[in-house]
Amino acid sequence: MESLKTLDKSLVSQMYEGLLKIRLFEETQSRIFRAGEQEGFTHLYLGEEAIAVGACCNLNKDDYITSTHRGHGHMIAKGGDFKKMMAELYGRTTGTCLGRSGSLHIADRSIGVLGANGIVGDGNPIAVGAGYSIKLRGSKQVVVSFFGDGASNQGTFHESLNMAASFGLPVIFVIENNGLSCGTITASVCKVLHNLGDRAAAYGIPGENIDGMDVVEVYQTVKKAVDRARGGEGPTLINCKTFRHHGHFEGDIDIRDESDIKEAVSHDAVKEFEQRMLKENLITDEQIKAERERIQGMVDEAVEYARNSPLPKAEDAMKYVYAE
Repeated sequence: MESLKTLDKSLVSQMYEGLLKIRLFEETQSRIFRAGEQEGFTHLYLGEEAIAVGACCNLNKDDYITSTHRGHGHMIAKGGDFKKMMAELYGRTTGTCLGRSGSLHIADRSIGVLGANGIVGDGNPIAVGAGYSIKLRGSKQVVVSFFGDGASNQGTFHESLNMAASFGLPVIFVIENNGLSCGTITASVCKVLHNLGDRAAAYGIPGENIDGMDVVEVYQTVKKAVDRARGGEGPTLINCKTFRHHGHFEGDIDIRDESDIKEAVSHDAVKEFEQRMLKENLITDEQIKAERERIQGMVDEAVEYARNSPLPKAEDAMKYVYAE
């Protein structure tokens, strides 16, 4: 494992802050959702933080991402505002999407987030469309499409890779491979589960299979793909092996064996990054405590902001359905 001292100190700090922001936001979201404070569903990103952070550390504000039903982490890693995000999850008018998207469809075009998506695999064709627009406009932007291993068995996955490869589009396809497709164990329906990156060969593009729990490995792999894309060399497929801590959604029955859960949770992206920083004298226990308290304070402030924000009015239900 590469020393963190080979990286710029500001990058290490950015990675750590990103990991903690997602972890503490999602832990808090789990508590308040289970307490019955919000409507609908919520699908948490706990355990997969290293993928969003490692990938988005390579992106500029005007670069695009497409997300999934498990999209809070992507939004935070791309620079999403805690208060607006939490207000959106509460369905309040001060939310990122004015309380109209909730958890499953949160988006923010001002930072390049083209939207979470409740339909498995539907972010890929959106990413291809954004990539095609970049090519037509001649800009140097890139698109990162996040999706799960279940989505890699969808027709949209194959169609999107084929089109992106054929047109040489600046799209990086990132598989968040947690081994589960909702309530289906992916290994039972996919014979190349651990090496989904090998599917890139069918489209004549590079493919990678990496440890999605190592934020540095994700960062370096995505950096190579982003550099290729910005240089006009087309798309890359990256398979990030990861593990989610909770069920498919909050309140769902977890189909995994308890021993498998304990083993996987022991390989935790946030705690392992803290241990690496401690070992290399880049941080102290006191600094870790202070940073966690600082970010938790930001999350708590966002929760209070959301709780005190107004609910939408019934008479406004048809607003924004059609363009003016």
